[in-house]
Amino acid sequence: MASSTANDQLSAFTTTLLSLTLTNQAGKTVNVLTSPVSEEFIHLNGHVEPIATVSIPQDTYVSASATYGGATPVCSAQYPGTSNTDYFMSEANETINLPNSITVDGTAMGLLLDLKVDPYPGKCPTAAEFPSAPPVTSAFDLTPLTIAAQPTNSTNGLALGLEGTISSVGSGATELSVNGLVTSQTPPTWQVSLNSSTVLQGILGASKFAAGVPVDMDVALQQDGSLVATRVSAISTETTNLTVAGGPLILVSNTTPVANLIGQAQQGYLPTGLGGFGYVNFDNSQFQTAGQYKNLTSLPFTPTFNSATVVPGQDVTVTTQATANLPDPLYFPLTAMVLRPQTINGTVSAISNEGSFTEYTVTLQPYDLFPQFAVQPGQTTLLTNPNTVVVYADSNTQMLNKASLAAGSIFRFYGLVFNDNGTLRMDCAQINDGVKE
Repeated sequence: MASSTANDQLSAFTTTLLSLTLTNQAGKTVNVLTSPVSEEFIHLNGHVEPIATVSIPQDTYVSASATYGGATPVCSAQYPGTSNTDYFMSEANETINLPNSITVDGTAMGLLLDLKVDPYPGKCPTAAEFPSAPPVTSAFDLTPLTIAAQPTNSTNGLALGLEGTISSVGSGATELSVNGLVTSQTPPTWQVSLNSSTVLQGILGASKFAAGVPVDMDVALQQDGSLVATRVSAISTETTNLTVAGGPLILVSNTTPVANLIGQAQQGYLPTGLGGFGYVNFDNSQFQTAGQYKNLTSLPFTPTFNSATVVPGQDVTVTTQATANLPDPLYFPLTAMVLRPQTINGTVSAISNEGSFTEYTVTLQPYDLFPQFAVQPGQTTLLTNPNTVVVYADSNTQMLNKASLAAGSIFRFYGLVFNDNGTLRMDCAQINDGVKE
């Protein structure tokens, strides 16, 4: 399983894992990968995504190593008098750490490959500073992950919000092969089973699944190594010339229905391009909200995502059937824009209660995308307090933090971020310990 631990300084971090080996006490090595696989790690901050299922000998392994096909961290910044800029940063470390030896036994177990990103020294560099900018410092921790009989969260085998496109459908539409939404020729491929308990959204029955349909899934890793979908949502049922891209918004125009999207990942008809999927026109787009959140109607505010409330800093997935990059003033016309969950890393400034929810007021750093990009003139919404997100947690929220939640402490909050009349509010699904800012 892939994961990451990072603050909000990077917009993307993609790398291709060419090999991953474990070495036992006698010096014998085994390869954990059967083929190269690419992964974008920033969208996995605090949660997990399956990479591969393999068979390896039972043993105690004391070290690990890996080879990479290049790492591409992306830092995004807005400077007065300049255009929005994405910087493809260099990366300093490509190491695998085993905090402790790993004993492989039993019939199945999990391994968690967690990207650790050190705080970057300062704001993203300007164009003049970029050639001599220091590299991003990172490394990977590889640790065991116990698979529960019925996984409930990312620490025991439940992967939420997996996005990809269906490559094939098995007999009876109970088996799907899905390629993960990664800007690469070697995305992770998931063989997913559906059963009578699988919740289907956005599609009239499993028989309507077909190759090319983009999906958003919650998947439970089983103790035999297989994957069972607890929820599958069809982002779109259109497949002709379809392109799917995901990432944060950095501009929403108030004069034309146009937005700018940082492409963390992309698949489909149009050529891929990390770091800048580009400008999109949402005039005829359907606006949707990720379907795994069941408590939206009970929130103490009205969660709305549409053309009037979309705001820079929100993570979205978009689909288009455009067949070419259209010239100004026309842009990629969207068929759908979906608000997807995202992780924020911030300092808790206040804690209160409202109904059945605990309310955390979270302060963001100036380098976060909301305070950088949601204050630019000429946009639909200008946030009055872009450094603050009000986070709502209830009994459904997974509390995976080890430190006590208290004012003055840093935590990572994962959920849907809404713009409520200029105030950012999150419906929180998971809380993790924070990362140094």
